Amino acid sequence: MARTRAGDQSAFDELVPLVRGRAYQLAHSWVGNHHDAMELSQDALMRVYKARQKYDPTSPFLPWFHRILRNTCISFLRKRRPRISIRQIGRTDEDQDFELIDENADPVKDAQRSERAQLYAQAVQSLSQNDREILALRHNQGLSYSEIAESLGIKEGTVMSRLFHARRRLRSILAPVLEKDLSPEST
Repeated sequence: MARTRAGDQSAFDELVPLVRGRAYQLAHSWVGNHHDAMELSQDALMRVYKARQKYDPTSPFLPWFHRILRNTCISFLRKRRPRISIRQIGRTDEDQDFELIDENADPVKDAQRSERAQLYAQAVQSLSQNDREILALRHNQGLSYSEIAESLGIKEGTVMSRLFHARRRLRSILAPVLEKDLSPEST
């Protein structure tokens, strides 16, 4: 980023592919929509380029970038909030993924796994933005507590506390599903 700040356009062109995937994953965890996540991650990258002179080369790039992406997503969600409904949260028709087909697969187990994944995604989307953010940074991005603390500008103890409470809230939302899966009738 220091080279980009100094005016080297090719340096930014090298940087974009390195952070694009991470930006998309984080944006998707916040907004829950493939198309919006693509747009927001691209928008955040454009904001980074426009704000390149404000970047402090003595500081790590990723926390600075994360704050820009986070603010971009928060602004988007604030504008969109009045139009959100419960039905939109659970929609997956815009999120088309492809997977390899295992010829020895069990269609019943695959359907159950897919249903659980959808229920999990809906449960995550029903959490607050702060809960989704902290869970995504830890579990989707694999960041350490110290990296999350630096990225969010909070203390490590706060990270641990937020993770604990976010996981607890997610577990309570998923409890009815988990109890059903563990009951003798479901085996």
